[in-house]
Amino acid sequence: MAEAAVADQARPWPPPAGAYAEERGLFQLLQNMLEELLIHKPDDPIEFMINHLKQNNDDAPRICVLGPPASGKTTVAMWLCKHFNAIRVSQETLLFKEVLMQTEEAKAYKERNQKIPNALWANLIQERLSNVDCIKQGWVLEGFPENQEQAWMLQASGIFPRHVVMLYAPDTVLIERSGGKRLDPLTQEVFHTTFDWPSDPLVQERLVKPEDLSEQEVSKKLLEYHRNFPEIFHIYQKVLKSVNADQPSVDVLSQVLAFVQSRHRSAAPFTPRILFFGPPGSGKSLQAELIAQKYDVVNICCGQLLKEAVADNTKLGELVKPYIDSGGPVPDDLVLKLLTERLSALDCLTNGWVLSGFPRDVQQGEQLQQAQINPNRVFFFNLPYESIMERLSQRRTDPVTGERYHTTFRPAPTPEIQARLRQNPKDEEENIEKRLDTYYSHVKALEDFYQDAFYVNADQDPYVIFEFIESCIIKPLPCKSSSSL
Repeated sequence: MAEAAVADQARPWPPPAGAYAEERGLFQLLQNMLEELLIHKPDDPIEFMINHLKQNNDDAPRICVLGPPASGKTTVAMWLCKHFNAIRVSQETLLFKEVLMQTEEAKAYKERNQKIPNALWANLIQERLSNVDCIKQGWVLEGFPENQEQAWMLQASGIFPRHVVMLYAPDTVLIERSGGKRLDPLTQEVFHTTFDWPSDPLVQERLVKPEDLSEQEVSKKLLEYHRNFPEIFHIYQKVLKSVNADQPSVDVLSQVLAFVQSRHRSAAPFTPRILFFGPPGSGKSLQAELIAQKYDVVNICCGQLLKEAVADNTKLGELVKPYIDSGGPVPDDLVLKLLTERLSALDCLTNGWVLSGFPRDVQQGEQLQQAQINPNRVFFFNLPYESIMERLSQRRTDPVTGERYHTTFRPAPTPEIQARLRQNPKDEEENIEKRLDTYYSHVKALEDFYQDAFYVNADQDPYVIFEFIESCIIKPLPCKSSSSL
């Protein structure tokens, strides 16, 4: 009996159950709850999990923005808070905008020009982040932790950021920046006399120069930062991204936003169900083959599937054969029956699949959806018209060996082979243009239908393309839709 029980536990979940759990985010939900249980160690785990589910805040931002003085931490933190409607927590907000249990004690250290102890900072942060607004809306912690001890104390309090942004710039740039830094005491926004001067005269008038911004003081703070940086980097390296702050602010903010909207790779089970769209000649077949080889997913080309059904003399194949012989389009209902049958096979349900050649329009996409065939990764390949023509119109086939050649990229090795090469009628320019017209007449509607799609620049090295596609498959989808190479 015991052996049978162990054997049952070792069996994988049935594929439909796994797909259900994946589509509804159950694996991630369970992982999040387990993390919270281990962090907080509640006396009543069941009650804790019920409250956790009621809060519904697993997607609330938990971000640390770190970096040396004058690297733009305040600008980035305030922008993120505005974007996500999150709560900004910094030294300034903890000391002067909050009424916390130990605020007065921390202020007393400040007034005596003494360093505020790490434990006191950790207590202030823990109390602030436990308030209901931070729990529901999420938080952006600016400038914390400053050192290894603070980081450990925050972790001991159950404070684990999901994303850590580490800004960096050359010391010479930072020292130059600090001299022109100005602060709006009303809004706490940071401006600069050279790089970011406000247009409003009223704001200009009330700007003040922050305290302790002499070049000597900045150099001292930089030395302290560089001493503590490696230890902080080591603690948060799995959730950290370094961003070059010595570039236009719009570029800094764009890179930061892309990072904090990403989701870290999950340990949850994942069965790839991949759709490839793209014009003829864009390299879909090659990429599907590479993905199938590396990840053991089933590679399904709709056109090839139809030909195989005819060759195998299946019942569906007999119905498809007249259309294949005449060169006409196969009715959607026959294609869908064939696809549903193939994608329901055990190898597809267990290992996953990559499909190209279907759907060709939104109506077919809706039919797939109704048949409960839902991809979890969709890619659109983009390639310029000139590149498509160059790739396809110069393709040739050796009728003796079946070997494929290209007059520019892979010419025939001998004049004898060259003389007998033939061009497939579908690769004649007139026919290529017809196929392109058909594809482009439907692609915009398909892009709207599959809004979480990734866009691939197919006019580059195939292995660069493969690395991008692979990264999109491995990582969970970003919080906001649409990514591109």
